[in-house]
Amino acid sequence: MCGLSGELRFDGAAADVDAVVRMAERMRPRGPDASGVWASGPVAFGHRRLKIIDLSERGSQPMVDSELGLTSVFNGCIYNYRELREELTAQGYRFFSASDTEVIGKAYHRWGTRCVDHLAGMFAFAVHERDTGRLVLGRDRLGIKPLYVTGNSARLRFASTLPALLAAGGVSGEIDLVALHHYLSFHSVVPAPRTILRDVRKLPAATVRTIEADGSSTDELYWRPDFSRDPAYAGWSEEDWREAIGERLRTAVRRRMVADVGVGVLLSGGLDSSLIVALLAEAGQSGLATFSVGFEAAGGESGDEFAYSDVIAAHFGTDHHQIRVASERLLPAIDRAVASMSEPMVSHDCVAFHLLSQEVSRHVKVVQSGQGADEVFAGYSWYPPLAGVRRDEAVEDYLRVFADRSHAAINAVLEPEYALGTDASRAFVTAHFAEPGAASAVDAALRIDSTVMLVEDPVKRVDNMTMASGLEARTPFLDHELVELAAACPPGLKLASGGKGILKDIGRPIMPAEVIDRPKGYFPVPAIRHLSGVYLDRVRESLTDPVAKARGLFRADWVEAMLAAPNDNRTTLGANALWQAALLEMWLQTQGVS
Repeated sequence: MCGLSGELRFDGAAADVDAVVRMAERMRPRGPDASGVWASGPVAFGHRRLKIIDLSERGSQPMVDSELGLTSVFNGCIYNYRELREELTAQGYRFFSASDTEVIGKAYHRWGTRCVDHLAGMFAFAVHERDTGRLVLGRDRLGIKPLYVTGNSARLRFASTLPALLAAGGVSGEIDLVALHHYLSFHSVVPAPRTILRDVRKLPAATVRTIEADGSSTDELYWRPDFSRDPAYAGWSEEDWREAIGERLRTAVRRRMVADVGVGVLLSGGLDSSLIVALLAEAGQSGLATFSVGFEAAGGESGDEFAYSDVIAAHFGTDHHQIRVASERLLPAIDRAVASMSEPMVSHDCVAFHLLSQEVSRHVKVVQSGQGADEVFAGYSWYPPLAGVRRDEAVEDYLRVFADRSHAAINAVLEPEYALGTDASRAFVTAHFAEPGAASAVDAALRIDSTVMLVEDPVKRVDNMTMASGLEARTPFLDHELVELAAACPPGLKLASGGKGILKDIGRPIMPAEVIDRPKGYFPVPAIRHLSGVYLDRVRESLTDPVAKARGLFRADWVEAMLAAPNDNRTTLGANALWQAALLEMWLQTQGVS
């Protein structure tokens, strides 16, 4: 829901309103319904609106509350905004809209930066205090909604996307070498606060940043799940855990139906999205719109999972839409998907989500999605082998199955000026595993995956690709109360039945077994996984473009060898290594970075 932008000056000059407008305009697809700009001396806010809650003009942004001396811009949805509105009204606050944006402003006035403790939802916001000149930026606990920043001693700029900051100007195209190392280590994940560009940073998830009028700032990390065994649950049986997590998941799904427009479900045919449909049906939802996407087969690999999504759609009687993507639509969609990325993301799922979102947005403005269940409930293959490993010895085991390539292999891919002398990615994982709180190696892996890797890949992927079509995606498996409970749950209950055991048990009484016990699937796009023809030509074009050669990221002999055997070199998790390199160059060129 929406795209926000802004600038705060520290040098006595007025904010550059034109730059703020350019940022907002770059995010038009995120908010096609309305736009707004507000400026007052050294500060200016811009906004693009997707109307989901309070469709009237009273919900427009930037939202100025003259009585409280606050101006706010916001991206996301506060699912408990009605309850908070009642609480704040009882405390004497007067509301002029029915929007969740206004609730954020009032909540900030009441509780200051700790207002975030009261918000259940996905959000990135900026609040400016008229009387002090203070600017406060906040981001939700799981980083579902993005917020990028750049600045110097004279000014700070922020926006919902990195390309919006590029549109404002003044951002160097210099590559962040540590971020590049992470990109090539973690299948495009670049942990916050870094981005692939040295001049741009991300506000980390679960963080509130307070910037004073003189430019000084402080960060407050306000939430982090513990991933250790809580004594309060010491006497719980498996049935107790199943009932508690099932009830918490039901609440999460119900919360995400809050909207003044219709809400559908992205139905892949896997356990996670199918369980969302089942729980909505259990709650009495009828006529639910569901959407699945499929592609033509390539390289001997099927391009759809309709066999499973059709079972769920038929079982629950949904208003189902099967979206079949013809091969001629795929090539142009690659470039459009890349242009929609806030940061380069290598997963071929991006193209699937981009095309799916285009079609879904013709029917609804909001969908629920199953993202996050694998990271929260141990659905990936690298978790079971860690069950018998000590936490302080688990880094090697984790990287062996998760990292794309070794430090030495990364330096063999890059030209010497982009290579690092130290293994920054291993150091990052080592430091993360050493932090207190995770009770076991599995807990430590789930913690880094749910608070870092998930945020910077699947969650970002869904936000970028859906919002590019003015579609808001909501992720019930990332409800913070559900994540907290899942983190406290004994790992064995999550690892059972080949992973996500407790979710499978929750689903068995209410959904078809053939979907619960099926092999793990994904959004397949075979033509990208198996590069040939026009898709290989597009990859070759990006890596041999004069801009790419001038940048000189990748060793010429390595590129030549990869192009000669495009499908022979894959990363640990099976991604095409050539595609990974080409995608980065495509993104840099698309964004005009030279």
